[in-house]
Amino acid sequence: MEGEISNYINIWLQVILSLRYCYGISKDVPRGFPTLLAIVPIMCLFLALPMSLHSVHLCGTFAFFISWLANFKLLLFAFGKGPLSSSSLSLKKFVVFASFPVKIQNPKSQDEATSASTSSFEKMNQLKYTVKGLVFAGVLRAYIYNNYMHPVVLYCLYCIHIYVMLEFMLAMNAVLARTVLGIELQPQFNEPYLSSSLQDFWGRRWNLMASTILQSTVYQPTKQFALHLFGCKWASIPALFVTFLISGLVHELIFYYLGRVKPTWEITWFFLLHGFCLLLEVSCKKKLTAKFRLSRVVSGPLTVGFVMVTAYWLFFPQLVRCNAFQIGLQEYAAVGAFVKNSNRTLKLWFNYG
Repeated sequence: MEGEISNYINIWLQVILSLRYCYGISKDVPRGFPTLLAIVPIMCLFLALPMSLHSVHLCGTFAFFISWLANFKLLLFAFGKGPLSSSSLSLKKFVVFASFPVKIQNPKSQDEATSASTSSFEKMNQLKYTVKGLVFAGVLRAYIYNNYMHPVVLYCLYCIHIYVMLEFMLAMNAVLARTVLGIELQPQFNEPYLSSSLQDFWGRRWNLMASTILQSTVYQPTKQFALHLFGCKWASIPALFVTFLISGLVHELIFYYLGRVKPTWEITWFFLLHGFCLLLEVSCKKKLTAKFRLSRVVSGPLTVGFVMVTAYWLFFPQLVRCNAFQIGLQEYAAVGAFVKNSNRTLKLWFNYG
């Protein structure tokens, strides 16, 4: 465990130095392909660094933050776009914005968030995370009985596990940004279990930073290119498919980092299936909304059920093959043992010191 922490600190130092280089060249190298050529070695390094990690949690979060989001942000930065392109960014903000999935609230929202820091909304937020923390603890406890569970029940626990873990992880990033930079960030999840459609789920509720980055780096450029080939009416179709394809391939890469298991491409098919169903949903809405509108009481469970069933079919098998959940539970146990031993050591030190 100590060696893994040492590796983790070492690769983060490499990331910070690499981003310092990227920040420095922005003053001297013209934007466009010259900047892209200058930062390609850094992007390749960011793709290679997770291979030195073996912890599911450390490797998974690092791959998400750096190998995916940071590389996509650097791609936008090379062409003078995205959150890193502002000339007013200090080095500290450049490193934080590149390294973590952060998105600043607009000034109005930030003022509202500041004035409401002691309001009932803030208390409600605390209650929400308390409840989710208890749910997460309950899920971890339930894994003890996984040998007696039906696979469907176990995969439902996996869904809850991934969602709550990601929400807590991204919430901690917001706390870090508030502490280091004194800024408020937009939430990265918006209660995805309340989604009323696939469009609502992927566009407005699930992992919003990833959605924003994919829209800027993949969807919009592909749509602009497709306009010349297919016209305005059909350009969004290939753009949407390419976006979901890239998302699937990136997830395949992250899952490879986690287990070093050869991809089976089920995850890519999961995202392509959702892209196709999203197109079908939008088309049906355009034709039927004027005559028929499905109630949220019906569309909500249908949406969440579809996501869970397709995840059971195509998404989770790869996680199971690389033993991600079992390794993750072992890591939780190791952290718990470390905290327990540390408390015992502190008590002895205070008693006899």
